[in-house]
This record gives sequence, C-alpha cells and structure tokens, in this order.
Amino acid sequence: MTGILNVYKPQGMTSHAVVSRIRKFYNVHRVGHSGTLDPMACGVLPVLLGSATSVQEIITGHDKKYRAGILFGKTTDTGDVTGNTLSESTLNFSEKELDEILLKFTGEIEQVPPMYSAIKKDGVKLYKLARRGIEVEREARKVNIYSIERKTPLFDNKCEIEVSCSKGTYIRTLAGDVGNALGCGACLYSLERTQCGRYKAEDAVKLEYLEELYVKNDVKSLENLLESPENLFLDKSAVKLEAFYERLAFNGAEIYIKKAGIPEKLFEKDRLCRIYNEKNRFLAVGELLDFPDGKAVKIKYRLM
Repeated sequence: MTGILNVYKPQGMTSHAVVSRIRKFYNVHRVGHSGTLDPMACGVLPVLLGSATSVQEIITGHDKKYRAGILFGKTTDTGDVTGNTLSESTLNFSEKELDEILLKFTGEIEQVPPMYSAIKKDGVKLYKLARRGIEVEREARKVNIYSIERKTPLFDNKCEIEVSCSKGTYIRTLAGDVGNALGCGACLYSLERTQCGRYKAEDAVKLEYLEELYVKNDVKSLENLLESPENLFLDKSAVKLEAFYERLAFNGAEIYIKKAGIPEKLFEKDRLCRIYNEKNRFLAVGELLDFPDGKAVKIKYRLM
C-alpha cells in the first residue's frame, strides 16, 4: 500500500507515536513523516506509506504555516511553558511596538537551532543531549519568514501570531528572539502547524477517525484517505514507457530518450518527469541526465 496521509497530530503525542499508530492501522511496515512536531505542538503531519516514503525529502522541504501562542516575560530551557523557568520579567511595550518588532523578523533571518530539536550533533539528536543537561554550540542557519502577523490582542502577557515560513524555521526560537528584541524574553504556550505545502489542517484526518475505521476493518475507507504521490508532480511532464523500457528502468538502467522515442522538448522547463506504463499507470518520477552518448531518463523516485 502506497500513499500520503494528511494526519492531524494531537497535542501530547510524539510524531513517532503517530507513525506507529498509522503503521498499525494500515498494516504497512514502511511509514515515515515529513517534519517532526514535538509533543506540545499539534497540527498537520503528512505521513508517507510504502513507496511514498521515497519522496519524504520533498514534503519536508515544503514551506509551512503556524499559529503560535507567545507568553512574554518568561524564558524556559525548552522555549515553551513545559520547560524549566530560566528568567521572568515585566513587560514594557505596547501592541504597536510589538507589531513593529514582528515586522522586523520578516524576510531572510538567521536562527540558532534550539537544543530541544531533532538536529544531530555527532550522530546524537540535540534534545537527547539537552535532557542530560548537555548544551553544545550550534551554528546559525538562514531561514525565510514570508509573513508574521499578530492575530489576537496582547492580553495577560499573551498573544497569538500567524507565521508563514520556509523549512527549517523554529517557531520557538522565533518567539524567543522576538521576546529578546522587546527586552523581556518569551516562550510558547501553544503551537499549531496549520499547513505544510499542499496539506492543510482543515483537511487533515484525526487519529480517532482512523481508529474507528481500523476497528471496523474498513480497509477500503482507509485506502481512500491516501493521496497518490503522483499529485506532488502534476506540474511535471508525463512520459509513457513501453514494457521493454519499463523493465529496463526498474532494473536501474538509463533510458536514452532518442531510442525510447521520448521528445526532448518535454524537459524544457524541468528535468523531472512522471513515468507511466503502457496502461497509463503511474509508476515513478524520472530525471533527465546528460551522458557522453546522449540524454537519458533514470528513475529518481520509485512510487509503484
């Protein structure tokens, strides 16, 4: 079974636990997800089943949107209210000043990844080091904040913001940096990922519904919830392979486009293409490569 499932991860559950539940519901061994949400966070978690796990890097690289609740005047070791308090201070700014500071964080900025993250240092995830009280130096990374906007009034030292950003953006770090710019520090009290690429929170399926279908043994309904990975590549040209070339391609061979009768003009805008068999069944995503004796297509993502 192959496909992509837009799951709504509930608060209080790890992304790993969600994947384990999906593996049980669908009875599929190969299951992955696109971008970890820690237990405090909720929202969109695209889960990939079967051969779709090969395109995990593509979904992980998509832009994202978040709705975050910021508590000003408090910092913690985790960057959210679940952590140990490091400092507390009073607020001395207005909503107008807050909005002006938020605008300064739009565009390309640099962030230092938090210790409580899944980034690895010498093969060990940072959050595992942090739990042992070990802090290591982290290099700043460039990320893009496309938009950031306050969505609720500043009340009781709190407000909610909406952020549209590139991959690799840490909203905890963003909240902390905004708090530091205001001179009081800050941490998160809530975090929801509302969108990951084409996948939106309002379209995501709840684990409770999947559990219900699993208990009913409604395999058909479970399968119908899966999206074909083909949909990620609908903007790519389509290439149909005869049975002979299909076998060669899936044995790892390069398919020279002149011999296979594949027009080179299909690759004028993109070197990737969708590959179908003679019965128009979607099989894979291929990539055009240059060789000394000509141009050839080779399978990049096998998705059948």
